[in-house]
Amino acid sequence: MRRLIENRFGLLALVLVALGALYGVAFVSRPAPAAQVRPQAVRAPVESVTAVCPAPSGSRVSVVTPAQDQRNPGQQDQEPGSATLSAIRTPEEKAGGKDDVIDRPGLLWQREIAVGGGPLVVDATGAMAAGLESAQTARETSGTQRGLAGVRCVEPGAESWFVGPGPAAAEMTLYLANPDAAPANVSFMVYSGEGPVLSERGNGVVVKPGQHRVIRLRDLAPSPLIMALQVSTRSGRVAAAVKAVLGEGRGVDWLPVAAAPATRVVVPGIPGTAGQRELYVATPGERDTVVRIKAVLEDGSYALKNKETIEVSAGSAASLDLSTGIGGQPAALVLESDVPIVAGLKITGTGARQDVAYTAGAASVDLGSVVADGRAEGKQTSWLVLSAPFEAAVAEVQLVPSKGAAPAPVEVKVPAARTKELRLTPPKGSKGGFSVVVRPMPGSGPVYGGRVLDEGVKDGRLLTAQPLAMARTWALVPPTVDEPGAVLP
Repeated sequence: MRRLIENRFGLLALVLVALGALYGVAFVSRPAPAAQVRPQAVRAPVESVTAVCPAPSGSRVSVVTPAQDQRNPGQQDQEPGSATLSAIRTPEEKAGGKDDVIDRPGLLWQREIAVGGGPLVVDATGAMAAGLESAQTARETSGTQRGLAGVRCVEPGAESWFVGPGPAAAEMTLYLANPDAAPANVSFMVYSGEGPVLSERGNGVVVKPGQHRVIRLRDLAPSPLIMALQVSTRSGRVAAAVKAVLGEGRGVDWLPVAAAPATRVVVPGIPGTAGQRELYVATPGERDTVVRIKAVLEDGSYALKNKETIEVSAGSAASLDLSTGIGGQPAALVLESDVPIVAGLKITGTGARQDVAYTAGAASVDLGSVVADGRAEGKQTSWLVLSAPFEAAVAEVQLVPSKGAAPAPVEVKVPAARTKELRLTPPKGSKGGFSVVVRPMPGSGPVYGGRVLDEGVKDGRLLTAQPLAMARTWALVPPTVDEPGAVLP
């Protein structure tokens, strides 16, 4: 051993053996590495909402914030808050203007708005913001405005899409309002059957804070028979809405905001009433496409005979009559394309004098949905059309009457690739209108839908539709990570 120690090579060997033993013990006894957890978005209650009812003159305005969902106790931690309804007024009008205030969730506020005046702004904070929904609905029985015309009051944003008839087929009016404190620089783009269309007078306007504008689309693009309209802002935000008046005896309604261009679009909320069904599809990109069409009906989902596809040229819009395929059946449409598309559908009623309604591409209501205005007065009827295009779905439907106790919620099961239509009837003793709350149950597949109002009158059926939109209840807050690029130039 002494010789080994004295031999420097032997000493080196002993040191290496000792180090190997220590490393082996450390390797065996080391703690398991911590699993890398990818940051996830956090769901937080919405604490502030601003929505604009574009032209409430002569309409019924409905505003509601549903009572707290007991399955989501996080909402109970919010400040009480309030919702304020105020008109966009001139400085002279503001001096004598009076605002309405709602301070209790679960209360449906409804008013008939006198003729005259501009947009109505609904501002909500705290608990009154989580789930707040508002809508305006007008009813006329004569003249060019004959029909039911309803629209969901819209939040200001940077971009909105609308799909429907063009200015050559109807009187199309664009309503813009800016409830923010910064000006909005707004531009327009119209896609017609012949391709992109720009205004000869320029395609942009500035909407100042607290200002609203009414623009006849015929002045921007007079020739299109069908169109897709893109309203976008270079700076600021704007609330945009479009009204279509087809002429006396032909119907009137608002175009709902359509889902942004995507390669798969679901058009929900098609009622089971008789009448014409006309599909509108636009391709705003630079490539032609063939759009594949599948109908989701009560008895299954399948392509329609001889109407399986529609060809759409780049930068243009096209239409297809689907009356013989889905007329008289509650339905949704699933459209698929190799390039992004936007889509909508015109629903025409029956009778000697017709009325129209519109639905459009919409997202699934994974976080729930609220419809502010439902009716069951006289001959008016409300319908809820729910579809589960991809997986079986289960949703809870709750009515919130304007007066009287709310009925117990109803659980609705929709098998995969099916559509179900429900007649909405408030309990006996409740009077006036009601709102509708739709909440998908845990484990449910994607739910798409729409609410339809109709009314039988002596010269034909009046109707209006509203695709279900994601409730303004929760916001997904993206995860935060340490990133030097956030502070470095």
